[in-house]
Amino acid sequence: MQSLNDLSSDLKAKRVTARDLLEQCFEKIADPAGEGGRAFLSVNHDKARAQADAMDALRKQGLEPSPYAGIPISIKDLYDVKGEVTAAGSKILQSANPAPVDAPSVKRLREAGFVFVGRNNMVEFAYAGVGMNSHFGTPKIPYDRENGRIPGGSTSGGAVAVADDMAAVALGSDTGGSCRIPAAFCGITGYKPTASRIPIKGLTPLSFSLDSAGPLSNSVDCCRIVDAVMAGEPVRKTIALDPKRLRFALPQTLMFDGLDAEVAEAFERTVRILADAGVEIVNIEFPELSELDHINRLGGFAASEAYAWHKELLANHMDEYDPRVGGRIIKGADQSAADYIELGQERQRIIRLSARTTASFDAFIAPTVAIVPPTIASLDEDAAYFSTNSMTLRNTSVGNFLDRCSISLPCHKSGEAPVGFMLTGRHGDDHHLFRVAETVERLIR
Repeated sequence: MQSLNDLSSDLKAKRVTARDLLEQCFEKIADPAGEGGRAFLSVNHDKARAQADAMDALRKQGLEPSPYAGIPISIKDLYDVKGEVTAAGSKILQSANPAPVDAPSVKRLREAGFVFVGRNNMVEFAYAGVGMNSHFGTPKIPYDRENGRIPGGSTSGGAVAVADDMAAVALGSDTGGSCRIPAAFCGITGYKPTASRIPIKGLTPLSFSLDSAGPLSNSVDCCRIVDAVMAGEPVRKTIALDPKRLRFALPQTLMFDGLDAEVAEAFERTVRILADAGVEIVNIEFPELSELDHINRLGGFAASEAYAWHKELLANHMDEYDPRVGGRIIKGADQSAADYIELGQERQRIIRLSARTTASFDAFIAPTVAIVPPTIASLDEDAAYFSTNSMTLRNTSVGNFLDRCSISLPCHKSGEAPVGFMLTGRHGDDHHLFRVAETVERLIR
């Protein structure tokens, strides 16, 4: 699908209507040869058509609420949408009461006139990075679809929806990489904001300390637009940056261990392109990263905080959870109050040290995921599943623990296995990271 600005121009010039765009999405979703049945848990045929028709009527009168009114987006199943059940990819919550109000970020998108296509499939309760759902199936990525490769998680259905033109944008969440991992595996762009930038009220929580809400779309600019709307900010035009004034850190600790050959080749090729354009790229020791495994050895914030939220559900419905999800959440009970307090203190220490280490850089860079997406069938055994899950989350989770903004751009060539190029900026420096990422995108596309 075109970029949001292109779609906006077409809508303004009456080359297309919101209803046209929506029907194109519905056609893609319904295609029996496609992944719509696995990428979506529900489709809002009637409500979305009413939304699209309303935006078309307003635009005819010059009253559209924003330039993006009428553009179709899909929503991860953990966002509250008024009148819809928020089941978070589970069977347990299927019979819960519908949400009485929109989540704040959804409300802002509704007010801007975006049209809600439907709810996307996801990892149950967002508790994994591989993208598999044992209840509702696992959507296959565009690459090597015949063999069926994992989409990455937990925003699995949203990434496939965008990659297959079933929506222009998907709303995701990112606790350890869940916007960026599926974006990398599906060959699109995914953004994780500084956590406090966008309200997470109205989202089923995974980790209160780490959760963030962000978009997946076809370009940096698309993500920037939706991020601004979700944050309640005006959509500003970006200012082009001179590549010769950019300075990136290339960590020598943790993030390049065990790369697949395809990942290493695509990443190194991208680094050469940037360096040839004048970007200064500096190898740095990043010793703080070597401490993360030990600090999170008991499961980290996700384990303890997920258990706190799920405690009652686990007691009454343990047999209805995916065993790979419920079995890990319940281990959060093993963390003591002292363990949790120490974890919080250690996080703040690492954040302070890391801020000094990377203070002189516009971003630090790494492959979004160290591996290319394996086949769904290859993860039937628990040992393969959990080792792959750990490897998919390793690089992206750094940005969450450090409470930073981070983005994944596709950097592979056509026909190659999908590889993401990740830039992680400073805490609260989201606007600058978008400018940096757009500069990189122009150089590598």
